[in-house]
Amino acid sequence: MRRPIVGGNWKMHLTRIGAVRLAREVGEGLRAHDVDAARLDVGVFPPFVYLDSVGTTLSDDRSPLELGAQDLHPEPEGAFTGEVSAPMLLDVGARAVLVGHSERRHVIGEPESLIRRKTHAALAAGLRCVLCVGELLDERDAGTTNEVNERQLRSALEGAAVRDPDMLVIAYEPVWAIGTGRTATPQDAQQAHAHIRRVLADVLGTDAAARVRIQYGGSVKPANAKELFSQPDIDGGLIGGASLKAEDFVAICLAAVPR
Repeated sequence: MRRPIVGGNWKMHLTRIGAVRLAREVGEGLRAHDVDAARLDVGVFPPFVYLDSVGTTLSDDRSPLELGAQDLHPEPEGAFTGEVSAPMLLDVGARAVLVGHSERRHVIGEPESLIRRKTHAALAAGLRCVLCVGELLDERDAGTTNEVNERQLRSALEGAAVRDPDMLVIAYEPVWAIGTGRTATPQDAQQAHAHIRRVLADVLGTDAAARVRIQYGGSVKPANAKELFSQPDIDGGLIGGASLKAEDFVAICLAAVPR
């Protein structure tokens, strides 16, 4: 059985004090329910400028949370003003990184070629790579959800060395459902996840594909988390807005714990 995984993407929110407080409250909430890494992987993805402070807090509190970053540059060092490399992330305690988030693809304008390089860099550095894929509303309406996800997956993983399937996580994010309050039905999400796993089997092999965890991301809330996470190919969630409130995020995490 795949161990569920839930991530909280804080995006461009919070202050240093607020980020530290949120990390502490989430850790306390998980410990209060005896949630540990043996039952559930939980990560938080603060803005770059708060990684060090949040990482120190997690370490001092012996928190069950894993520290993650929202992005990385594919090169380990160099003249890339404003960028952050995988070695830098590891140096401040990050153990995971988001790659190809829809906002990086469709707002910042990152091309598939750059997302591929970032995927390779994260995996090569030993960071858990959370690779995000998903379709726009017009693509969903055109019935091309599976084609879009497959294209993004194959492009990012082309030539990648996935030595440990636990270090690759796929986050399916229907772009039309992010921050809109709209959510794919559990059945729609399951169909997309099942297709993603079939593509992974073709790219990585059946055994590896069975171990790779696939998260759902798109307006997940405490009220709908349990039904989403009960689907056979949905292994947790990548949570945006609801991760900014400790009570809601802990409730979502608890919905992912196997019973």
